[in-house]
Amino acid sequence: MSAHEPTTTDIGPHCDVGSYRIGLGHPLTLIAGPCVIENLDLTRRIAEQLAVTCQRLGIHLIFKASYDKANRTSVSGYRGVGQAVGLEVLDRIRHEFGVPVTTDVHETIQVPAVAQVCELLQIPAFLARQTDLLLAAAATGRAVNVKKGQFMAPEDMRHVRDKLVAGGCHNVLLTERGTFFGYGRLVNDFTGLAVMRQFAPVVFDATHSVQRPSGMGSSTGGNREYVAPLARAAIAFGIDALFLETHPEPDQSPSDGPNMIPLAELPQLLEKLLALRQVAA
Repeated sequence: MSAHEPTTTDIGPHCDVGSYRIGLGHPLTLIAGPCVIENLDLTRRIAEQLAVTCQRLGIHLIFKASYDKANRTSVSGYRGVGQAVGLEVLDRIRHEFGVPVTTDVHETIQVPAVAQVCELLQIPAFLARQTDLLLAAAATGRAVNVKKGQFMAPEDMRHVRDKLVAGGCHNVLLTERGTFFGYGRLVNDFTGLAVMRQFAPVVFDATHSVQRPSGMGSSTGGNREYVAPLARAAIAFGIDALFLETHPEPDQSPSDGPNMIPLAELPQLLEKLLALRQVAA
C-alpha cells in the first residue's frame, strides 16, 4: 500500500497535510485565521498569535485566509486582495511560521497557482458537487478539504470523497458547516459528523455554522455567542479538526465579522475544548 493511500484500520481513515496526520488517534488540528486577507501586517499578527497558542497547547495549526470572497451577498461587498497578492501573503505566513496554509478555490483555473502555495485546498460548500473542480484539485497532489453543501445529506459526501480518490487524491477532509438551512439561520445535525467520519476525517466549522445568511440585509449576519457551545458539542461528539475564523476586532472585519471569535478569546476557548476532548476520548 502506498503511503498516500487511504487507511481503514481500527483507528479509521486519516489525512496527511504537510507534516500533520489528521484523524482518530492523532492531535486535534485547528484550521483558523481571518475570513479574508486585508493586508500583510494584520494577517501576520493573527498568524503569530495562533502559532504561539497552538504550539503551547499541542494543536496542529493550518492557517486559513481567503484572497477572494466570491460568494458575497452583495456585489458591493469586500472580496479581498486578489489572487496574486493573497497567495504572496499566504506564502509569507507559511515560511515565517512554519505552518501549512489553505484557501478557497472557486474555479478550475485558480487551482494550479493556489496549489503552488497551499498544502490544503478548500472547496466551498456550494461547489461541493462540482466534478471538474474536484478533479482539478485532486490532480495537484495536495490534500483537499471539501465543505459539505447544506443541500447535501452526509451520506452523499462519500461520492465527493470518491471523486477525489478517482482523481488521485487520497488525503481528504470533509467539513460540516451547518447541515441545512432553517428560518434565516443554519441548523446543525451532529449525527452527520459520525456518518462522514466513516469514510474521511471530519472538520467542524463552528464559525460559519452560526451564520445568518443575508441576516443584515445586504450582508451575512451571525451569532458568535453560539460558536463556543457548538464547538464543545462537536468535540464531545467526535471530530478530527476544528475550523474557526478569528480577528482582533471582528466587528471591524469586512467579511463575516458577526460570526468570528475575537483573537484574544481564542486561547481560553481552545484550552476548554482540549480538556473536553480528553474527557470524551
